[in-house]
Amino acid sequence: MSQQIKTHIRQVSQGVAHAMRQIRQYGPSQIQFWFIALLIGIAAGATALYFRKGISALQDLLYRSHDANGFVEHVSTLPWYWVVGLPIVGGLVVGVILHRYTPDGRVRSVADVIEGAALHNGRVETREGLASGLSSLITLSSGGSSGREGPVVHLAAVISTWVSNRIHADGITARDLLGCAVAGAVSASFNAPIAGALFALEVVLRHFAVHAFAPIVIAAVAGTVVSRLEFGNVTEFTLLREGELAFYIELPAFLLLGIVCGIVAVVLMKSIFWADGVGTVVQEHLRFPRWLRPAFAGAMLGVIALWFPSIIGVGYETTSAALTGQLLFEQAVIFAIIKTIAVAITMAGRMGGGVFSPAVMIGALTGLAFGIVATGVFPNVSGSETLYALAGMGAVGAAVLGAPISTTLIVFELTGDWQTGLAVMVAVSMSTAIASRLVDKSFFLTLLELRGVHLASGGGEHLLSMIGVQTIVRQMDAPRGADRAECARLVQDGLSVRSDATLETVMPLFEANDVEYLPVRDAEGKIIGAVFHVDALLSYNDSLTKNAAEEHS
Repeated sequence: MSQQIKTHIRQVSQGVAHAMRQIRQYGPSQIQFWFIALLIGIAAGATALYFRKGISALQDLLYRSHDANGFVEHVSTLPWYWVVGLPIVGGLVVGVILHRYTPDGRVRSVADVIEGAALHNGRVETREGLASGLSSLITLSSGGSSGREGPVVHLAAVISTWVSNRIHADGITARDLLGCAVAGAVSASFNAPIAGALFALEVVLRHFAVHAFAPIVIAAVAGTVVSRLEFGNVTEFTLLREGELAFYIELPAFLLLGIVCGIVAVVLMKSIFWADGVGTVVQEHLRFPRWLRPAFAGAMLGVIALWFPSIIGVGYETTSAALTGQLLFEQAVIFAIIKTIAVAITMAGRMGGGVFSPAVMIGALTGLAFGIVATGVFPNVSGSETLYALAGMGAVGAAVLGAPISTTLIVFELTGDWQTGLAVMVAVSMSTAIASRLVDKSFFLTLLELRGVHLASGGGEHLLSMIGVQTIVRQMDAPRGADRAECARLVQDGLSVRSDATLETVMPLFEANDVEYLPVRDAEGKIIGAVFHVDALLSYNDSLTKNAAEEHS
């Protein structure tokens, strides 16, 4: 019997090894791909689950708390040096980790996943991603003020990248696997399978190709099952159900709320970008090492937490209080302002974490404050102020993410309240319309634009940065190559490009100058050939065709 078992195990191992060789050589078939999507969804869901449990466990250990619902009240009873010291120590640890394992000391996030899907064949940085996940875990457990969803999305992308590299997946397959990982992570984070699938398509892949839909849905359901095995089929927030039907005559008020939330979302995003710029200027002026930057941010957060402990961590306790109307108008306004400041400090300090949870909290507080005013001015025709809090939560979140469809669904699935859908949709549509005109469509795309990665414009413009000059250069001695004397003249006139340039640099030069080709120089300045305008156009057209085929397949 023992020998038979060994024989069966050996046969199974050989079969698995043979299957892996076939997948590497020929790519996965549809059935194999769906099975891989299922496994990635499970892995991503488990990552989201244990990241969440890890935050709770470490936070309880550091703050000596054992009641998640009473965490804010518990922190207010701790000694001041404990509340201030923990974020400083956490910032020091985060700074050392990022300094050691990332080349730029920056935490990877959803923006990097979007960039990986668009420009890097569906792959993200692995070592930097793991270091960022650990940094975000420490940040959220030791006094940082950000969200847990962004780090989870990037950790899931690291899993899909590992799988894609093992099976030598091409760009389309790797992007689909990346979408599966994101869908599984988001679904598990929010217990929201529909929203998780649409988030992957709308935000990360940025298209709704039919071929990607089935595996992404499979992964989203798998991630949700992992979450529900631990927490059950429960919503993140519980709403009061008073005044549900009154909002039908309040739609103008929800339109106005959407405008207010769009402005609030822009203020939140601009505050983060402004604070990051200020942090960089201060760091360069004082000349302190980059690994100290998170500690300085932690010190500021600790001081703020002495008076406003609600800024610590994800903030769902305060969000729940807003959605159930447990806060006064003054509290809602002050908490929203302080949370915005705290999030900007956390992000500017390069401490880690995401922006969705803070956006949800700030949106709920904004909606509640707006609702208190609206129901006070028109008490006879107004529903509950908590309906405004719900709509505000979705409106600010959607404007920050630039994802009105998936964010609306996330709000519905977070709360389990589908009867207020019209109010949420009205507010979300207005807020995204306002915010998308004041930033580059979303927080993530604006962040990429600031790094010089142009994905916000759409229309395939980002493909220009993916086509290197080296791939289309004609060597000097090639048939129909460029004239040496003409190339020398163009170089003297300042019309040449480096061999490591892309069409993003080349095409504007062709548009501004009436030339047939541009000389290409190597690192030493030697002319090695020329890039012809017609070759650049043909290469770009080919990329556009392949991109359109993927998006509409």
